[in-house]
Amino acid sequence: MQDYHISSPWQTIILSTRGNIKQKFSKEKTTKDNLMAMSWHMPVSFNPFLYAISISKERYSYNLIKESKVFAVNFIPFRMAKEAVFCGSRRGEFIDKFKEGDIKKEECERIDCPRLKDAAAVLECQVIAELDAGDHQLIVGKVMNAIKKKDEKRCLQLEKDFTTTK
Repeated sequence: MQDYHISSPWQTIILSTRGNIKQKFSKEKTTKDNLMAMSWHMPVSFNPFLYAISISKERYSYNLIKESKVFAVNFIPFRMAKEAVFCGSRRGEFIDKFKEGDIKKEECERIDCPRLKDAAAVLECQVIAELDAGDHQLIVGKVMNAIKKKDEKRCLQLEKDFTTTK
């Protein structure tokens, strides 16, 4: 396996998603909000403003995005590094990460999805394309709304640790 950390540091985000998912032992669908920490993401076009995320097909958030066709990219300040660790180390299929992680949410303005109340900035995205990229899927979203909320130092992932710029 190649050392993919060679290209770090990366800005860490918390991806928020919402979808209507069938429960395992029921025929009913339930609306579920979820959070996922990730560092593989990037802008891919200025006009139109497009943003891409790279996500494993095994992730619960991937299934929510496939169902809803939306996601929110929450750029987090360094002070939220512990929330990133929490979101990246638990499966949203089994818990409510907002509730158990004591993470405040609010509704997105242009898409049916939650976003982080304490994010430094948010991109509200509507899925327009998906590309198979090995063990991940590259999902491209059209940015429907971009909000800069706070001017704070961002959280960066440096290999397996978190840092920020000076």
